[in-house]
Amino acid sequence: MLSLYKGEGANKIEPETDLTRWRLSTVEGRQKWYYVPENEECAREQNALEAYTLGLNTSKFFPELPKASTAQEAVLKAIKFFSGLQAEDGHWPAECSGVLTLAPGLLIACYVSKISLPEEIKKEILRYIRSRQLPEGGWGLHLREQQPTIFGTALNYIAMRILGYGPDHPDIVRARISLHKKGGALGAPHLGKVWLAIMNVYSWEGMNAPFPELWLLPTWVPGHPSTYWCHARHILLATTYCQLNRLSAEEDELVRSLSEDVLTTAFKQAQKSPCTGKQLRKGNYRLLLKPYELSYSLFNLYDRYHLTSLRKKATAEIYEQIKADDIFSNSTNSSPICKPFHVLISWHVDGPNSAAFQEHVSRIYDYLWLTDEGIIMKVMGSQTWDATFTVLGFLEAGVHNDPEYNTCLKKAHSFLKCSQIVDNPPNYQRYYRQMNKGGFPFSNRDNDWIVSDCTAEAIKALMLLEEQCPFIEDHIAPQRLFDGINVLLNMTNSDGGFSSYETRRGSWILEAINCAETYADCMVDHTYIECTSSVMQVLKLFQKKFPDHRTEEISDTLHKALQYCRNTQKADGSWLGRWGVCFTYGTWFALEAFACLGYTYHNGLACNEVTRACAWLVSKQMKDGGWGEEFESYKFRKYIQHTISQVHQTAWALLGLMAVR
Repeated sequence: MLSLYKGEGANKIEPETDLTRWRLSTVEGRQKWYYVPENEECAREQNALEAYTLGLNTSKFFPELPKASTAQEAVLKAIKFFSGLQAEDGHWPAECSGVLTLAPGLLIACYVSKISLPEEIKKEILRYIRSRQLPEGGWGLHLREQQPTIFGTALNYIAMRILGYGPDHPDIVRARISLHKKGGALGAPHLGKVWLAIMNVYSWEGMNAPFPELWLLPTWVPGHPSTYWCHARHILLATTYCQLNRLSAEEDELVRSLSEDVLTTAFKQAQKSPCTGKQLRKGNYRLLLKPYELSYSLFNLYDRYHLTSLRKKATAEIYEQIKADDIFSNSTNSSPICKPFHVLISWHVDGPNSAAFQEHVSRIYDYLWLTDEGIIMKVMGSQTWDATFTVLGFLEAGVHNDPEYNTCLKKAHSFLKCSQIVDNPPNYQRYYRQMNKGGFPFSNRDNDWIVSDCTAEAIKALMLLEEQCPFIEDHIAPQRLFDGINVLLNMTNSDGGFSSYETRRGSWILEAINCAETYADCMVDHTYIECTSSVMQVLKLFQKKFPDHRTEEISDTLHKALQYCRNTQKADGSWLGRWGVCFTYGTWFALEAFACLGYTYHNGLACNEVTRACAWLVSKQMKDGGWGEEFESYKFRKYIQHTISQVHQTAWALLGLMAVR
């Protein structure tokens, strides 16, 4: 429910607001925390979800139950607790974050565009930032990182100054020392320098030049942005527009102070020209390759002699793409990285008093989540994803046969129905979007970005709810199920597998010009074992109920997807998972894929792929009976054993083994 690694590496900072006065509003998956001032009467008491999320006493909601003596008793005990955390609209709100540079970007955007956040919000954001400051004085990029990075330290330093800390505050001094030990912010990746330039503590002239004219070229041209992963594409759009228009804070006392306090002499000198590859490598996760450096050398050269008329046309095209996402996503935008940039761009173009800008401001709160450590900036949420797996778990445990849970399951069914995207965005192909009519999002319907596995798991949950729960009478229309299956079939990749948001469009070679300089493997939407497995499972389930709907296409898709699973199995029997940690997660999903097509153990024997996968999982079981894998397995592309076993890893391993037993 709360952060997976909650509390690790965190400092205990006492709240400066009364946590009992916070409330969470949830309407059709839209989440908003708000504070009831001390001089106002609370309209309702704090509920179990709010108290639990904030680490408050929940004994009045969850009386102590007898200790479970069997696995079944433990499951029912957990379900009784978790059903008490369901929101009124039917989903299970939860924290979904971990990146420590998101909130600082939002604060910079608010500072530049003069958005005044409520004091209680600012206090809780500051508390969270302080709680995540490392002993060395800096911040990592994400929660699990125990060493400061230039990117994390520079942005969180600025955030604390925006929130009111002066240059002599002890936490600020520690952060400044940590940053200067690393040579200052010169080694920050491109994304970090964009925020520094927007805050007006770094010159746009020190950035590598953008190449906006690329958007005007035909889509068949190698490297066209339409072939990027949607998140890389939209981050590029937003940062390029900010750079082209030199969006920056007005110079004031804070800006001058930051320029003096944070930036080293070398940093100040470097603002006159773009950074070299050697300077960039100091602060980045990924290795910057020669093609990257060569590309930007050419872009920098072209930028000196570009045609003004062509540049103007390219800038207009970029803005049209940005505006389209505002419209399609109801100003929620594609990600928490993009959201603050869109706020800035709307302020710059539409003006601070415009309806468009005010809608952006209202959507800021969709991205803020309150924990017992303070407020973080999250993704818009995992509302649909979490609701589907909660439902599937409840059904697997058989609680649909207990009338106590009828209302809970009815509400979940209603939420999932209302989360489906019922139509395509207008003229969506013009904006390099894929058809999404019938799909489901990771978060809620407002966001309008569908994901393949979210769609698959949501359809599966809806079908099983309606099949197994006779008390659910308001069934989803078959045509809406057909729409969901149609959109999934449209997302099949040439290798037989499935990506996340769109089909895979670009080559892995694009990683050589990864403009993020922070994240590896983010330039294209790769094919994933998890997404492929989820789609296979729902296609097989759907085929049983609707055997006449696109029969041959579904059978062919299942055959090709299974071959993808076979082709991507590692020599040791495992699969690489990318949306969870990591080989354990991927192997669980792969075994579910084989199981849904009948490739399970019979009389002690199974196919080669299943046998090898099970042997691999068993070999990773630890002495205490559990499983545990380090998140760095993904970074190094090899299984790294954790020092302790973990509940979630153990559950994933067991789910995989039980699927094929």
